[in-house]
Amino acid sequence: MTFKLGLTGSIGMGKSTTAKMFADLGCAVWDADAAVHRMYAESGAAVEPMRTAFPSAIVDQAVSRNALKEIISTDASALKKIEQIVHPLVAADRDQYLSETSAEITVLDIPLLFENGTEKTLDAVVCVSVSPEIQRKRVLARGTMTEVQFENILSKQMPIADKIAKSDYVIETDTLDHALVQVKAVIADIKQGLANA
Repeated sequence: MTFKLGLTGSIGMGKSTTAKMFADLGCAVWDADAAVHRMYAESGAAVEPMRTAFPSAIVDQAVSRNALKEIISTDASALKKIEQIVHPLVAADRDQYLSETSAEITVLDIPLLFENGTEKTLDAVVCVSVSPEIQRKRVLARGTMTEVQFENILSKQMPIADKIAKSDYVIETDTLDHALVQVKAVIADIKQGLANA
């Protein structure tokens, strides 16, 4: 049995970088966003159910994220329908991964972990966090979204203070070195708990 450690945080808080640190230290890492990308790709698990629900979302035999954004912007009920298609597929992908891994600790990188109630299925949750100033700077520095889009995403995510309150561990990602020290401490704490179990 692998120890299931959920990894979450808000946009621009360093979740992907932290996940890589866990991987570099020998943990298995499953990434919810990567799973969705696989499902949206040609012949991915989401293509046919999505074609049935939203034919215009299929471009070159794959699900187009841009087309989905268009659909969501014009149809208030679309997001709910999309989630009803994607969430069960993502959960099945995660369960499959967990059944096949032999790692002592598996990190499950799930952006909307608490929003989806996934924490109930995990052994512990770690939340990455950084000051709102650094967060805003990081996101806008990517050049992939406007200030308005950033605010819009933030408004849909659970406030970071709430995520921290619900988490077993918190990793401050202000610097890479500081984050790495904390990742090592989390792994050591989990391994000690497993040894004493």
